[in-house]
Amino acid sequence: MFDDFLIRALFAGVGVALAAAPLGCFVVWRRMAYFGDATAHAAILGVALSLALGVSVFAGALAIALAMALTVSNLSEKGFGVDTLLGVLAHSALAFGLVAVSFLQGVRLDLMSYLFGDILAVSKGDLIVIWAGAALVVALMAWRWQALLTSTLNRDLAYANGINPQREQQIMTLALAIVVAVAIKVVGALLIVAMLIIPAAGARAMARSPEIMAVGAAALGALAAVGGLMASYHLDTPAGPSIVCVAAGLFVVMTLAARLRSK
Repeated sequence: MFDDFLIRALFAGVGVALAAAPLGCFVVWRRMAYFGDATAHAAILGVALSLALGVSVFAGALAIALAMALTVSNLSEKGFGVDTLLGVLAHSALAFGLVAVSFLQGVRLDLMSYLFGDILAVSKGDLIVIWAGAALVVALMAWRWQALLTSTLNRDLAYANGINPQREQQIMTLALAIVVAVAIKVVGALLIVAMLIIPAAGARAMARSPEIMAVGAAALGALAAVGGLMASYHLDTPAGPSIVCVAAGLFVVMTLAARLRSK
């Protein structure tokens, strides 16, 4: 019989997987891994500010992650080099966040839990936030799926169909900020992008359509969460990194299976 904390961790991991899966597909298709990384790093600054102001960590992480994502999106459209811009903002935000944490007085903070996650410490309140965020992201992706897909494939085709690619980019930015905010306590700021990319990349190897890839990514992400937690429980290893290790193993299996099928 599993303990209550492990049951909550399982539900949290599956919730994050469901939120990250459809968005992760677009991150892979658009080659936006570094963009997601910058947004996740900025969330640490949001954590520090939320603790300093006495507000919800989720709200602080969401606000700063969204501000970072919108800043990068807007500046990149004005001719700034995206790679350089992301590098400057990502590492600056992470550094400022870590420095800001050191100035907090009277606040007990386990910084490692926000960098690498502490899924075993998820509370019932955290579960509500995670699943509400996951439901919002899934609903948003389902609502804008065709428009997002069209603007990802070809911007000119999107314009021809009356779709504004910039607006769809902003919607993706909002969804990414929500995923970062709900996932930071589960896998941590340094591993969030792994849960966005690895299941989606694994599903891509076998998928025959974008929709099948999204469903496959959700399944692989949930399987990685469950498998990683079981491995952590039995081997006494860190839960967040264990989940990512299982996801990486599933990616290798899916890639090899796809190559064998193509022969």
